[in-house]
Amino acid sequence: MDKYDIKREYRELYTCSAGGFTEVHVPEFGFLAVDGKGDPNSSPEYADAVEAIYSVAYALKFASKTALGRDFVVGPLEGQWWSEDMTAFHTRDKSSWSWRMLIAQPPWITDHAVTDAVASAGDKARAKKKPVPSLPRVRPFRMTEGRCLQTLHVGPYDDEGPVLQRLHTQVMPQRGLTFAGEHHEIYLGDPRRAAPENLRTILRQPVTGIGEP
Repeated sequence: MDKYDIKREYRELYTCSAGGFTEVHVPEFGFLAVDGKGDPNSSPEYADAVEAIYSVAYALKFASKTALGRDFVVGPLEGQWWSEDMTAFHTRDKSSWSWRMLIAQPPWITDHAVTDAVASAGDKARAKKKPVPSLPRVRPFRMTEGRCLQTLHVGPYDDEGPVLQRLHTQVMPQRGLTFAGEHHEIYLGDPRRAAPENLRTILRQPVTGIGEP
């Protein structure tokens, strides 16, 4: 059985180099999503949301392989981040951040399949007597980002500030671009297994040209 792997199918979107900013075009994808607000380093809600979205992702993988004979690699954790004041990303004022955690899904995964997977993950959590309060908040979500700039950040998440400041105050203005969506991060490294200096994160910003519709 050939496993679908979004990182292989869309290699240009899940690989890039550090230092410069590459322009890409991101088509519509379906995701699992769960929303929240606050500092991801200290918020119990954030940790629970990440556990919930992974629980549903693996329930979907099992159901797809069993019922449809179609297996897939669970995609990397992704996140959209926003704040009323975008300089909060430069200053790392995380208490003001809102977030939407995401895991991309294969094209054959339906909204109904997501609903069933949420229920299945909930049944499993109850059987283990390990409740995951955020499970009911996991939902299907579709997004088309279109034109984007992205770069690879290697190192601790808290070192992203200068990179984003350069993107927002130098790179985008120099290219005649402005914001066209939420700040998007793709976590290629696992903070549970990798040292902070070895973490690899794609930083992506949807953009539009000044004067474009």
